[in-house]
Amino acid sequence: MLDRLHLCVITDATLAPGRDHVAIAKAALAGGADMIQLRDKAGDLRALLPQARAIRALCRSHGAIFIVNDRLDLALAAGADGVHVGQEDLPAEATRRLLPPGRILGVSTHSREQGEAARASGADYIGFGPMFATGTKDTGYTPRGLEALREIRAAVPLPILAIGGITLENVADVIAAGATAPAVISAVVAAPDITAAVAAFRKRVAAAKARSGSREAPGVA
Repeated sequence: MLDRLHLCVITDATLAPGRDHVAIAKAALAGGADMIQLRDKAGDLRALLPQARAIRALCRSHGAIFIVNDRLDLALAAGADGVHVGQEDLPAEATRRLLPPGRILGVSTHSREQGEAARASGADYIGFGPMFATGTKDTGYTPRGLEALREIRAAVPLPILAIGGITLENVADVIAAGATAPAVISAVVAAPDITAAVAAFRKRVAAAKARSGSREAPGVA
């Protein structure tokens, strides 16, 4: 299923006043998101666990994938489909060993070398970025751009979720450069109507994939 993704929505309750992670996920799934990633590095685990379990149930009812960002303990306790780790988190190889069989491992990467290392460590997909300038997440890396995405696409035969500054205006270029799907935060979560924003992204991604001949990478079915 990873190789057929159209849109990953990363929850961030600070960008959606009055909505918690569950409300954001529910609205995103209604618009057609096929992956939800719960991202809350500072939140209290006791408060996040019931939200994570609720999102897991919502994702299952929509046939979507549920991933927890960074926090392996929360992912395991909630029964998430997998976990996504960054370059400064628990190493991918160690995370792979701790994940039960069949669970998904995603790894944030910022270069071809990191992408190749993630694959060797057992990643099922990689995130790549930041594609463009963004104020949502400070990675410490300058924008990678489309050419770097093309390079990592050619080198790493895994599904790639491009992230960072992706909008409706540039998402078609991101797909054409080799991304399997975009992973978006502010462009959706901060929108007045999350469901409508997701639907617009999904439509634009589907059209871009059709134009590029659905050049999807091998991945987890």
